[in-house]
Amino acid sequence: MSLPNIITIARMLAVPLIVWLIITNQMNAAFLIFVAAGISDGVDGFIAKRFDAATTLGAYLDPLADKLLLVSIYISLGYLDILPALLVITVVSRDVMIIGGLLLALFLERPMDIKPLFVSKANTAGQIILAGAALGLPGLGYPSSDLIIWGSVAVGVLTVGSGAVYLRDWIRHMAIGNGAQ
Repeated sequence: MSLPNIITIARMLAVPLIVWLIITNQMNAAFLIFVAAGISDGVDGFIAKRFDAATTLGAYLDPLADKLLLVSIYISLGYLDILPALLVITVVSRDVMIIGGLLLALFLERPMDIKPLFVSKANTAGQIILAGAALGLPGLGYPSSDLIIWGSVAVGVLTVGSGAVYLRDWIRHMAIGNGAQ
């Protein structure tokens, strides 16, 4: 097993700890581990590229680890009413829709490559910033309600937009060669 994959798996194993820290209201510790997870994401990518240690397994594990981390944090913060329930539902539903669509395409023998789009990169960045703010600001003593509200609106719009683009691309992919358009 390559070092980048071990780092990615360690990030995945940190998710239950972060969830526990959030639901026990230990936001400072959760924030620090969230930051460490983010750094580890950059480190494993750097090592994989710099030392030619990229693997097929890593190509699947890395985005899975990222989604597992963000979705778990959003659900935990939603559970505590720190993030709005509608936002949590939107974020989780988008990811389930994308994964479900990819699995359905694979099952129907129409596998599809998914390319990160600008809107999805902006969405992920927004989700990370909002999660970091929701975890970090209370520990620093800053009131975060306005930031959480406006950040939630921005992330909600980006999430819906990103999901719509992926849905459009999935529909086009599935229609090609089936006589449907």
